[in-house]
Amino acid sequence: MEWSLLASLDEDERRRVLAAARRRSYGRGEVLVNDGDPSDSLHLVASGRLAVRVSTSDGENATINLLGPGDYFGELSLLEGSPPVRSATIVALEPAETLSLSAAEFRELRRRHPAANQLLLSLMARRVEELSARLLEAMYDGLDRRVHRRLAELAELYDDGRPGAVVVPLTQEHLAELVGGTRPSVNQVLQRLAADGIVELGRGRVTVLDRDRLADLSG
Repeated sequence: MEWSLLASLDEDERRRVLAAARRRSYGRGEVLVNDGDPSDSLHLVASGRLAVRVSTSDGENATINLLGPGDYFGELSLLEGSPPVRSATIVALEPAETLSLSAAEFRELRRRHPAANQLLLSLMARRVEELSARLLEAMYDGLDRRVHRRLAELAELYDDGRPGAVVVPLTQEHLAELVGGTRPSVNQVLQRLAADGIVELGRGRVTVLDRDRLADLSG
């Protein structure tokens, strides 16, 4: 697949990075990494969808993000110095594959090919942009807008390339976790979308019927 995060490297450099990575396969429900584990490798998501989960102050687990092909996690492990620890648990929602690049392999790659430093800069810059956007969203956007935007992102994540509706196989509880709202309040937003014919609600899923209108609402 094409890796947009490797776009800053030339073709030879991209090949070197991918050649140094190890392909790993995971089954549905399998934990890739645990919160608090030593972070010693970067993972590029090659296929499948992954849930990013954290522990809340009351001891519950909450899903705060979903990753799909082209996404990545563990970039802090590539920094020099003491190895950091994983800040979240990553779980495969379906059979998935990643390309894993260890910190040691990356250090050797940087030693032999200094241009690989650009990859680390690209990873960090992209993460800062993502976190900044989420912070602004949490501070200034209302719940309706957050639900619309997350559903639009999820429709893109679960798009299989076929025309028509896109099924997002997540419960309303999971969607509430993703937007930082309560299930009853998120349900109200979804009911309004359903009444307008933009989504269809089902058990354990939300089917996006009109992505264009949803995109307009998400801003």
